Amino acid sequence: MHSDIVTRTAPSPTGYLHLGHAYSAGLAYLRAKAAGGRFLLRIEDIDGTRCRPEFTEAIFEDFAWLGLHWDEPVRHQSQHLAEYKRALDDLASRGLLYPCFCSRKQIQAEIAAAGHAPHGFDGVIYPGTCRRLSNAERAERIARGEPYALRLNIAAACRQVGRWPLSWHDESEGQQSVTPDLLIQGFGDVVLARKETPASYHLCVCHDDALQGVTLVSRGRDLFPATHLHRLLQALFGWPVPAYAHHPLLTDASGERLAKRKNAPALRDLRAEGATPASVWQQAGLEPADFT
Repeated sequence: MHSDIVTRTAPSPTGYLHLGHAYSAGLAYLRAKAAGGRFLLRIEDIDGTRCRPEFTEAIFEDFAWLGLHWDEPVRHQSQHLAEYKRALDDLASRGLLYPCFCSRKQIQAEIAAAGHAPHGFDGVIYPGTCRRLSNAERAERIARGEPYALRLNIAAACRQVGRWPLSWHDESEGQQSVTPDLLIQGFGDVVLARKETPASYHLCVCHDDALQGVTLVSRGRDLFPATHLHRLLQALFGWPVPAYAHHPLLTDASGERLAKRKNAPALRDLRAEGATPASVWQQAGLEPADFT
């Protein structure tokens, strides 16, 4: 018997997968399998400076070795840049995007000069420097070839949505409310595109979940705050709102979360050392028999 549940895992090929990736993918896979639903694999390779083909190939090898089966075709975000560009153009036509010419160093300097640094979910909140530029100055700086990112004017976006609060359901935390104040104070004017990354994670993940009919997003607890911003994007575009299940993050012996940048042991290395799929699932805290 088949159900309408659709889950997904969406790794980024910026390094080799580790146990935390297996755990997250395994949870999503089991939810779909238990309900007779669909499990999707998406490759989030939008960042051309960090993503590499060998890491993409390793994703397929590692997940297949673990016994995961996914629906075809696999969506590679790098093959759909035109779709994300259309979404950005839509926001721009509604007056919700503006070019930001500030470097990270300039932003830090302005915050230091102001004597305070308001912090949100992702760190220091952008002070809105380029939001105050005139259209003529923006056009002149673009014409000069100055590099820039595209930022979402959060306050303007909230005004366009109109009906508040927005809401979404998390399986462990229950019903969540999203308000303009939370978005303004928690995120500020977030970057939705930059030269090396033509569309941000936030935009692409919401776009693709809607396009692919994902009904349950199973992902790490570290992304819980981002869901408030994702709910705003869904409202702006009229995209459906999936349910969310934010799971705990796996940690190492010192209590640090497993991460590529901290050289967490890769699944391919565990395999080379003699690990079996069953032993990896056990190490992740999942039942190996569920994947056979």
